[in-house]
Amino acid sequence: MSPDDRRLIPPTAMLQCFEAAARCGSASLAAARIGLTQSAVSRQIANLEAWLGCELFDRVGRRIVLNDKGRRYLERIGKALGDIRLATREFIDPSVGRAINLATLPSFGMRWLAPRLPTLLMHDPELVVNIAARVDIFHFADEAFDAAIHVGEPDWPDVRHDLLFHEQVLPVVSPALAQQIGIEREEDFLRLPLLAQSARRDAWHRWFGLSGITLPETKPVSVMGHFSMLAQAACAGAGAALLPSFLIQPELESGALIAPIARPLPEDRNYYLVYPEDRLRSPHFVQLRDWLLDEASKERAAQHG
Repeated sequence: MSPDDRRLIPPTAMLQCFEAAARCGSASLAAARIGLTQSAVSRQIANLEAWLGCELFDRVGRRIVLNDKGRRYLERIGKALGDIRLATREFIDPSVGRAINLATLPSFGMRWLAPRLPTLLMHDPELVVNIAARVDIFHFADEAFDAAIHVGEPDWPDVRHDLLFHEQVLPVVSPALAQQIGIEREEDFLRLPLLAQSARRDAWHRWFGLSGITLPETKPVSVMGHFSMLAQAACAGAGAALLPSFLIQPELESGALIAPIARPLPEDRNYYLVYPEDRLRSPHFVQLRDWLLDEASKERAAQHG
C-alpha cells in the first residue's frame, strides 16, 4: 500500500468523534462536547471501526470503554489531531502563538503569580499571558487554555504534571497583637482569637495537636471563605490565622504579619503546572513554563531556608 493511499487517512469527522468518545467514555457526552447528536457520533465511530476493520471500544451497557486496539490508536492519532488544531489555530489568529492562556486558582493567581509576571514580560515584551480563575478540572481539548495550576495529587488526566512546590502553612499574627499577648509558646495562641479558612475548619485542631495540645471545644474559631480575607483580617489584628506561606510572602517580608512560633502545619497539598504534551512544541509556552519552574524553585528554597 502506497504511503499516499487515501485509505490511510480516515475522514477527520470519524477521528474527532472517536477521540471525543474515547476521552469522555460516552457517545452522548462526546456529542455535547463537539456539537453533534449522539447518533451522529455513534455512526461516525462505527464507520471508523469499519474503515479499520476492527472494534475500538467494548460496549458496557450504555457506556463505551476503549479496548487495547482503541487505546493504541488514540495514543497515535491524539497527538496528530492536537498538532492540526494548534497549527490551524495559529493560522486563523497569528497572535495565538504568542498568547498563553493559563487557568489558575484565584488565590494563587492573585497572591503569587500576578506580582511576579512583570519579571517575565520584561524579558519578552511580545509575550501575552492571559490568566483566568478556574477551580475545576477540565478537558484541555474543550477549552482555550494552554495550561493550568493544579493543587493536590498529580491526578489531572491526560496531561503532564510539573511540580512547583509543596504547601507550607504557618500560624501568623500581626506584630502588635503578638506583642500585646506575648507569644512564646504554642499554648499562648489559645489566648488569641483564632481565624480559619472555611475549607480547613480543623486546621487549628491539627496544629495544636502537633504539640500535644487539645483545642478546647468552647474555643471559638472564626471562619472565612477566602485566603485573602483571612490575611487581611490577620493583618488588621483580628486574630491569629493559619495561612500558606507563599500566599502571604509580601506581608511576611514587610512585617505586617509574623510567625512567632516556627512550627508549620504539614499539609499534603502540592502545586503543579499541568498541560498537554503538545504545548511543549510552542517556544513561548516553554519560556513561560521554564520561568514558572524557576520561580517555584526559589519558593522551595525559601521554605527550606
